[in-house]
Amino acid sequence: MKKVLSLIMAAAMLLTLFCACAKTAAEKPETSNEEPAAGESAAVLSGAVSTNGSTSMESVIGALAEQFMADNSGVTVTYDPTGSGTGIESVSNGSCDIGLSSRALKDTETGLTGTTVALDGIAIIVNAGCAVEDLSVEQIASIFTGGITNWSELGGEDLEIACIGREAGSGTRDGFETVTGTADACVLSQELTSTGAVIEAVKNSPNAIGYASLASAAGQDGIRILTVDGIRCSEETVLDGTYAIQRPFVLVTKDGTALSEAAQAFFDFATSADAAELIRNAGAVPVA
Repeated sequence: MKKVLSLIMAAAMLLTLFCACAKTAAEKPETSNEEPAAGESAAVLSGAVSTNGSTSMESVIGALAEQFMADNSGVTVTYDPTGSGTGIESVSNGSCDIGLSSRALKDTETGLTGTTVALDGIAIIVNAGCAVEDLSVEQIASIFTGGITNWSELGGEDLEIACIGREAGSGTRDGFETVTGTADACVLSQELTSTGAVIEAVKNSPNAIGYASLASAAGQDGIRILTVDGIRCSEETVLDGTYAIQRPFVLVTKDGTALSEAAQAFFDFATSADAAELIRNAGAVPVA
């Protein structure tokens, strides 16, 4: 009898131990050995990134922003096309994250850092009906300063030349005047506030000449891009420096002020090799 009782007690102890172990196993959280898939980040990026400045950078910044937002659905990138001067001022006073300038920063624009994201040729454009096909830098300078006033002087029709340009503070204007040596000397029939407006004015004026970003002018109906000193304005000639009238596309940030996580991520993406094809498809020349 004692032997049977001992066996019953031993069995009861084993059953109690088994139940306790089972309960502990059930309460213990499961751990996974799976790692995040390639390209996944531990935390989802979110927030807003504000950019402000050059109208000539519209195609480039639009392409970069669209891809970045597609890759990071929690981030919104905004673009305010105010012109290079305003964009530089905006990042300086803290009203935007990243300024956009289609010219290099001036010595007087201190406390800022400019990072070139692309190069852009400044195309010299005429109405599609203009007979002139090529001009030298010197001839272009003479036209815009009033030295040459009629297309007949250049082998074209007997039409008075109408020079269309950008407003003061425009990066396109600054780049054009710097290369042609015409700063503060241009005689303009119209002074317009966007690249698109210049293209439309030249398109609608048989006697007009103007300048516009290659990224914006390429493929436009109603205008023609002239060669300059026999060199066509293209990605290749801009990159190798043989096309004379060109300028940088610059991302401007404020020294001593850290970008937000989202803004830094967008900046890093825009200046990386991953963005090169997007920049090229937008009509500019990538430098990364």
